[in-house]
Amino acid sequence: MTIRKAEYVGSFPSVNKCPKHQKIEYAFIGRSNVGKSSLINMISGRKSLAKVSNTPGKTQMINFYDINEEWIITDLPGYGYAKLSKKHRDSLETMIQGYLQYRENMSCAFVLIDSFIPPQAIDLEFINWLGSARVPFVIVFTKQDRMISQKRMINVELFKNELLKTWNELPPLFLTSSANKEGREEILNYIEEINP
Repeated sequence: MTIRKAEYVGSFPSVNKCPKHQKIEYAFIGRSNVGKSSLINMISGRKSLAKVSNTPGKTQMINFYDINEEWIITDLPGYGYAKLSKKHRDSLETMIQGYLQYRENMSCAFVLIDSFIPPQAIDLEFINWLGSARVPFVIVFTKQDRMISQKRMINVELFKNELLKTWNELPPLFLTSSANKEGREEILNYIEEINP
């Protein structure tokens, strides 16, 4: 798939405020600071389509990016950012769950996992919630360039083993690096395959 055009559409505070259209949406979500904005920029081929911040928890709304005037990337707030108040975290969780469960345009959630660290309970819990809520999803391991070759798969395998304790089979998995564009073609090919 060739990305000819990528544009920021807007930021919306709830699923009810999201724009009405007929395009398929792909939601990108993960723990705070997992590299969502960098991955969106890498996939779209635009260096600053999504604003990259060094401050975790910066995304507070649902950001929409129109790709080729054909489909949409939605950038959801990161989950599990401890420095937010419990009330604020609960509000974001309600927004995220509302979008993933009730947004009719939402085709698939891309769950980003930091491959630089061992499996985290919060990621496993979120993936299990997606399963219980019957939300279609794939897993995207980020920051593969930070791993030396003989260790880059260790945390991925650990994560897969943890998932297999509760899942009979795993969803599609992608290994990515925003620094060297690893995984870009595989993700775009996957989206092209499932686009209606």
